[in-house]
Amino acid sequence: MGAQWKHAGKAGASAAKGAKTHKLTKEIMVAAKLGDPHPENNPRLRAAVEAARKQSVPKDTIERAIKKGAGLLDDGVQYEMVTFEGFTPHRVPIIVECLTENRNRTSSEIRALFRQGSMGAIGSVTWMFDHLGVIEATHENKALDIEEVAIEAGAQNVEPLEKAEMTASQVGARFFCEPTDLDTVNKFLTKAGWVITTSEMSYIAKNQTEITAEQRKEIEEFLGEVDEFDDVHRIYVALK
Repeated sequence: MGAQWKHAGKAGASAAKGAKTHKLTKEIMVAAKLGDPHPENNPRLRAAVEAARKQSVPKDTIERAIKKGAGLLDDGVQYEMVTFEGFTPHRVPIIVECLTENRNRTSSEIRALFRQGSMGAIGSVTWMFDHLGVIEATHENKALDIEEVAIEAGAQNVEPLEKAEMTASQVGARFFCEPTDLDTVNKFLTKAGWVITTSEMSYIAKNQTEITAEQRKEIEEFLGEVDEFDDVHRIYVALK
């Protein structure tokens, strides 16, 4: 859980499909806002669009999300990324990324959600995390050595993907790189035949907090409440 926290209950059931679609379109908006609004020139956006298509998100919904993020709609609404940091109950460091058109409203809501934990000033928690580019990709050549690929691509580190995230004939890897190298690594992997499924900036905890089972339940309830807030895009927790 040292990277992005994911709500365990949002993975499958029909009740979670709307929430998943919302998260997918929000990632499209973020990718379009932070980079080129054309997927062919923006690996993060390309990966976000592909993920949305795999979940049967309608084409017009995807296109509208791109235009929203890039500020190309005539509705006068401008979205911005806002980051909050602090601690969950039992003092586990947390970073929350939000996409909002009203910073004051979002700040007020997040502050209220943090009543069970504690809000921190800017920089009070981020130093406990590494801010890295993260790319998840698969390749049809299962014999590839992912460590050699990482070195050639210019990535700092690499780890294998879980078997559930690929077919039996594929090799899958999660590549970590400096933020400024994200585009370079993306281009290398794409040219080398890798299919990129995730390409984004992420906060990786330098150290993870050990907790009891009882504390975990309380913390996950807190995280679930934060995650339910529509403006929340990503949650990063230094939690095992």
